[in-house]
Order: sequence, then structure tokens, then C-alpha cells
Amino acid sequence: MSTPRMAAPHDVTTTPYDIDVAQARWRKSSYSGGANDCVEVAALGEHAAVRDSKDISRGPLRFSKAAMRVLVSEIASGAIGEHRG
Repeated sequence: MSTPRMAAPHDVTTTPYDIDVAQARWRKSSYSGGANDCVEVAALGEHAAVRDSKDISRGPLRFSKAAMRVLVSEIASGAIGEHRG
């Protein structure tokens, strides 16, 4: 029998999905210029949520704050982004 895989502290799958986002205070990037073409984020205690501001009916992605820090750091460093070839 195999041993269950231990999730990394920044693993999205470790974030509980029973967190209520109905009362979340969503924030949009100041770079969006007020248009509905950006992502929104909400702080949820030890977790964070991200959703598409154009289609909020799709529901948010939920992350631990550690995972969110890793994601933002990787985007800022250029490790994640558009690859042009």
C-alpha cells in the first residue's frame, strides 16, 4: 500500500473549499482602470481567493496565503507569464 502524498505548504489542494466567500471584500487592481477586465482578490483569514471580474459566476480559486505569496512572487520575477517564442 502506498503512503499518501504530503502536500506542500503552498499547495492549492490543501486549502479548504468550505470557506464562505459570500461576504468577501473583493479588491481589483488599480491598473484595471475601473474596467471589468481584471482579476479580483479577497483576503479570507489564512486564505485568499481570486476570481475573474468579467465572469464572477465561475467562482473563485482559493489559495492558502503561502500559495498566494509564491504565485505573486513567481509572476513578479517573470517565472510565470507569457512566453513569446
